[in-house]
Amino acid sequence: MQSFQIGSDEAGQRLDKFLRRILPGAGNGFLYKMLRKKNIVLNHKKAEGKEILTAGDTVSLFFSEDTFQLLSGPGDREDVSPYLQAYRNIKGVEILFQDENVLIVNKPAGVLSQKAKEDQSSLNEWMIGCLLEQKKLSPETLKGFHPSVLNRLDRNTSGLVLCGISLKGSQLFSRLIRERDIRKYYLTIVKGVLRQKAHITGFLKKDEKTNRVFICKEEIPGASPIETAYTPLKDNGEFTLLEVELITGKSHQIRAHLAFEGHPVLGDEKYGDSAFNQKYRAKLGVRGQLLHAYLLEFPEQPALLSLSGKSVFAPLPAKMREVLAYGNMEIQGLTGLHAGGAHQ
Repeated sequence: MQSFQIGSDEAGQRLDKFLRRILPGAGNGFLYKMLRKKNIVLNHKKAEGKEILTAGDTVSLFFSEDTFQLLSGPGDREDVSPYLQAYRNIKGVEILFQDENVLIVNKPAGVLSQKAKEDQSSLNEWMIGCLLEQKKLSPETLKGFHPSVLNRLDRNTSGLVLCGISLKGSQLFSRLIRERDIRKYYLTIVKGVLRQKAHITGFLKKDEKTNRVFICKEEIPGASPIETAYTPLKDNGEFTLLEVELITGKSHQIRAHLAFEGHPVLGDEKYGDSAFNQKYRAKLGVRGQLLHAYLLEFPEQPALLSLSGKSVFAPLPAKMREVLAYGNMEIQGLTGLHAGGAHQ
């Protein structure tokens, strides 16, 4: 017999979904047959599979060891070495908030949010490695639930990333992101002078082959509506520091939308102005877009506990500060730029 006690990370999911995770080699028909025959039971009683698991529940499997090994794959422990290696090798990630459900980190530019290829490491692996090091996660619990980043930033965009570290947290914060209840703000330096707030709209279409997006004013087949709002904070006659609210969260939206409006992000090799970029690469070593996810505002909801009605700030990265200092743009007093961590 094999027995699993449900922890807080696994609570909130259906029993059949949990079974499919721990027994990837078993088909649905086999699992439901085992439930009917009471070869799989919940809290020592017959179950249907649709029950919602809670912390402390016990799932028992009356299988031979050979059958369990066959259905669960090679061993009942996942190889965690890639996660621990990512945690040790990826530098500069800063934890700004953590509780039992969510981790909020400040991602440095140059780090992938999620890997696209098997041989890559990303913030997602770093986060799981961090939880393993903290003893907040074990190889056994990874069999039933995988923590994951919930909002992705481009590799060369820095700033705040939300990570669901329990099933409850993943479900709650994914819903809040999907329903746009969490407000997301960025800081960026763009070419030209902007002095008026604006709320711009359009349509965005992505070319998967080139990993580029295209902006148009009129709807075309395959395009999605987008909304971006910005507030100019400072300018020096050549470039402007903007606070941007990402209202719809499409791939490359801020970079492409601002470039379409004639104000490309400094350092953006894909959508930016090559002469503008080259000038600041030569002078200050700017490589990669100066775009920073600096502020998350959470709604007032009891389920959010200590994050209800709060904001989390990520300090401005050094390269953006260097460019602003070069442009004689004082940043003291700008909302959030001095802050780090969770605040009212």
